[in-house]
Amino acid sequence: MIPEYCRALEENEISEHCFDLIFAFDEIVALGYRENVNLAQIRTFTEMDSHEEKVFRAVRETQEREAKAEMRRKAKELQQARRDAERQGKKAPGFGGFGSSAVSGGSTAAMITETIIETDKPKVAPAPARPSGPSKALKLGAKGKEVDNFVDKLKSEGETIMSSSMGKRTSEATKMHAPPINMESVHMKIEEKITLTCGRDGGLQNMELHGMIMLRISDDKYGRIRLHVENEDKKGVQLQTHPNVDKKLFTAESLIGLKNPEKSFPVNSDVGVLKWRLQTTEESFIPLTINCWPSESGNGCDVNIEYELQEDNLELNDVVITIPLPSGVGAPVIGEIDGEYRHDSRRNTLEWCLPVIDAKNKSGSLEFSIAGQPNDFFPVQVSFVSKKNYCNIQVTKVTQVDGNSPVRFSTETTFLVDKYEIL
Repeated sequence: MIPEYCRALEENEISEHCFDLIFAFDEIVALGYRENVNLAQIRTFTEMDSHEEKVFRAVRETQEREAKAEMRRKAKELQQARRDAERQGKKAPGFGGFGSSAVSGGSTAAMITETIIETDKPKVAPAPARPSGPSKALKLGAKGKEVDNFVDKLKSEGETIMSSSMGKRTSEATKMHAPPINMESVHMKIEEKITLTCGRDGGLQNMELHGMIMLRISDDKYGRIRLHVENEDKKGVQLQTHPNVDKKLFTAESLIGLKNPEKSFPVNSDVGVLKWRLQTTEESFIPLTINCWPSESGNGCDVNIEYELQEDNLELNDVVITIPLPSGVGAPVIGEIDGEYRHDSRRNTLEWCLPVIDAKNKSGSLEFSIAGQPNDFFPVQVSFVSKKNYCNIQVTKVTQVDGNSPVRFSTETTFLVDKYEIL
């Protein structure tokens, strides 16, 4: 039973999952005698699956969707009010349509809405109170409260308690304590997001990538500048400048500057100046290929999964390849593995964790065995971050409009996954 909760019989693993083990053994032993239960029953008892909880979650998701729809409506109203103010000659907020809302249109309004929803979750109405009196129904979170109270008592007695956050992956801790970026008075943020769907038997169903250069100026003396863009993309990316940017100047000399050179970029606000889009079904454009081969055996399935980096110029960090597992069959038996793994028995997933994938570490494999059918191990999901963008579009130089003198600037590049699935 211990391997169900711990990856290895080591002290730190046992300490991290000590309460899970206590609750599991509590279901096995009663008054000093062993209960006639199996692993599936123990998992059911400890997880306390409840119909009320499912209803509560469904209500909460409905409320979140309604809140998102309301925020989208509010965003559209704000945009309409801004346009009305501009027509009447009043000073509208922002700078002539600059910013993410003007650059991305309705889709960015949805992004703003998503951000607001994430930072301020809608309050969920409490479930109606039941009549008082003894009840034998399962109580959601009851054991969690007991654990918290027990931990508080131990702390009051001077005991050192290991936090569950210590069990998180090193990559997550690195993100939480990432060093601040040294931002100059002129700062560029280059961000790309990829959405990719592949078939399990090969073939790219769809790949779509969106990128944007955001400019932030913190000193008004650098308001009248031009950005020198270097575009080494050979994949057929579609570029689009902001309406206030001189498109002829960008086409002829790859310079981003305002149509009216006497005007300045806004100060202390993120300004979207250039965006690009790439949509393709060309398999050679896949940055990281995933090949998953489940094979039926006498005791279940032997699963072989491998990755290969096709873009040698990329460096992918904190890569997590998530493979779904059948429920109620226990932990997988790991054979060979490059990197580390984590078995989540609650969500029935196996996470293959790789800190870095680059040209020196461009391929790797994982083998494991578990009961189940080949279809149980799809869809495979992939997540990663990178400080190098996919389309090789960079700002190499910033100069003043007057005198063409160079200006110090800083750049922050991020390549993220929006959705990456092998179906």
